[in-house]
Amino acid sequence: MFVKDVVVQNQVGLHARPATFFIQKANEFKASIWVEKEERRVNAKSLLGVLSLGIVGNTPIRVIADGADEEAAVEALVKLVESGFAE
Repeated sequence: MFVKDVVVQNQVGLHARPATFFIQKANEFKASIWVEKEERRVNAKSLLGVLSLGIVGNTPIRVIADGADEEAAVEALVKLVESGFAE
């Protein structure tokens, strides 16, 4: 299991478009991936799950992966979040 914390940089957070980019990136990996905000954990490959967290700008989240490519998955998703989803 590989875990990393990151702060969502873009102002609007993980609304529909950035969440879609996030899920597309997560689906490139075989590992099971979750996103955690406070006490809630959802499947990072589920649009409804990610949107249900209501992640807004400057919110800390935790990306967790477990599987063969877990480290690469977490690093790629953290990099995407830190980029501000090119917004």
